[in-house]
Amino acid sequence: MERTRVGIIGATGMVGQNYLRLLDDHPWFQVTHVAASSRSAGRPYADAVAGRWVMDHPIPELVGHLIVDDVNDLETAMRRCDVVFSCIGADEQAVRELEEGYAAAGLPVISNNSAHRHTGDVPMLTPEVNPHHTAIIPSQRKNRGWGAGCIVVKPNCSVQTYLPPVYALMAAGHAVENIVVSTLQAVSGGGYPGVAALNMLDNVIPFIPGEEEKTEREPLKILGSIKAGQFVYEESLRISAHCNRVPVIDGHTACVSLKFRSGRPSLDEIIVIWNTFEAEPQRISLPSAPHPPIVYREERDRPQPRQDRDAGGGMAISVGRLRECPVMDVRFVALSHNTVRGAAGGAILSAELLKAQGYIE
Repeated sequence: MERTRVGIIGATGMVGQNYLRLLDDHPWFQVTHVAASSRSAGRPYADAVAGRWVMDHPIPELVGHLIVDDVNDLETAMRRCDVVFSCIGADEQAVRELEEGYAAAGLPVISNNSAHRHTGDVPMLTPEVNPHHTAIIPSQRKNRGWGAGCIVVKPNCSVQTYLPPVYALMAAGHAVENIVVSTLQAVSGGGYPGVAALNMLDNVIPFIPGEEEKTEREPLKILGSIKAGQFVYEESLRISAHCNRVPVIDGHTACVSLKFRSGRPSLDEIIVIWNTFEAEPQRISLPSAPHPPIVYREERDRPQPRQDRDAGGGMAISVGRLRECPVMDVRFVALSHNTVRGAAGGAILSAELLKAQGYIE
């Protein structure tokens, strides 16, 4: 297969660096374009990130020589790539206009940003949960007069920690009515350099701006439906979230309690559902799809960030501590790698799905 040329908008930041690490030697995609703000533009990428490359993986050799372009230079992007990943740091209105400009120019945009997460005709993908939501793309293109361009977004990193195991139960016929979730979110989720060390060491911060709202609202769109070219949210599900920043480098943990709509599956049945769950990315063998997507840990003290965040190359969801709940029905602990599954890796998986479905040429 001839590899698709991809560009990274916001390539010098932490998420952009993760994209470059994960796309190094990718079988379907090749990075041919890197763009950032005007402060970094005009220099070789290796020079632009000198002293602030934070990945353990070295800068990919071919990428290090690429000249960083200005994110506003659409003409150059159109010459150099066929699809772009957007992780530019800017205010929502600026991001919205920038991503729409790329899509209007004919480039599919897969975004880590929140600007378009609740736009009515933009799919917010967790590929194991709602791969069928890409069916709105023809309507999106028609509505906006776009040719080959489109916008697809990924949800907040905390959502991907607990939604796949909940969805697996729903897909097996066990409708969920209420969710109470407490997230313990790693410091890398705040970007680099992130929270000041003296605020984070020996401490837990029980507030992350916007996180609880995202954790409660975004799943309702992901689990929703398409009607008349717009997304309709799954309003029958209620979610209550507590989001905390904890002194862990990578790996978001979620403590989850569920109330089922009618009846409760046995604990053994739930474990079987999780252990046997597979979805479209696994069935069509997308390169970044974890096998299995959900890993159940039998140990009474797992999952743990240091031991389990890299499951499935950082793309699998680890769950454990399943037990009955005296207030709801059941409770469990889930964990995922927030900068892989929750950020660049999740977006790459979405791009693979789009390519497999023919939306990326």
